[in-house]
Amino acid sequence: MRMMKVSLLVLCGVLCVSADVLHEDLRIRGCSDSDGEYMYALDGEERWYADFIHKTGVQPLPDFIGSFNYPGTYQQAEADQQICRTNLQTARTVMKDFNKERDPPSSLIIYPRDDVDLGVRNTLICHVSGFYPAPVKVSWTKNGDNVTEKSSINVPFPNKDGYFTQISRLEFVPEPGDIYSCTVDHLALTEPLTRIWDVEKTPPGVGPAVFCGLGLTVGLLGVAAGTFFLIKGNECS
Repeated sequence: MRMMKVSLLVLCGVLCVSADVLHEDLRIRGCSDSDGEYMYALDGEERWYADFIHKTGVQPLPDFIGSFNYPGTYQQAEADQQICRTNLQTARTVMKDFNKERDPPSSLIIYPRDDVDLGVRNTLICHVSGFYPAPVKVSWTKNGDNVTEKSSINVPFPNKDGYFTQISRLEFVPEPGDIYSCTVDHLALTEPLTRIWDVEKTPPGVGPAVFCGLGLTVGLLGVAAGTFFLIKGNECS
């Protein structure tokens, strides 16, 4: 069990069992002075999280998965933030002499969601994993121009090994000669990591192949109870 670091306090993890099916249910509640997270996952899929900037709950799964009702959950998430920050001050006092652990991303991959057809709208995915603490900062360019404002990124998701994964997405229409880049920055990096994606150098079929392979990996995230920001490798059951 690793020691708790000094910026965030987390409550997490529930295991649900029925007579016929084993389901794994994960809830993460965390905070810092300037940020917070309240996230719910089921069977390795992130189902709901609180967007404290826009003051609403978000369901990040695609529409074809179906929607779920979580009445009152966002209001509960805001109330939990107040409790979390009170506990955070106590944790800082107790843990102030412990060294902070920092690990840079161990994997950075950029790939298209679908097979690439020129002129057909698609999504570029920047998949970052194996880092601690969360989050990472992701930026995008198209032919050298910054297009980060057109992208989106999910909240940090805990791997079962105590590290984190984040996925940024950029909607785009592939055209001949276009070159995209995904750049990731993290406090454990001495300089940002960048991956390049060239429309004309993309092998046919690489999008779904990579997407399905990583989808299986992401689907396994959360099998063990995770942590957020400042607890690494602690299992909550």
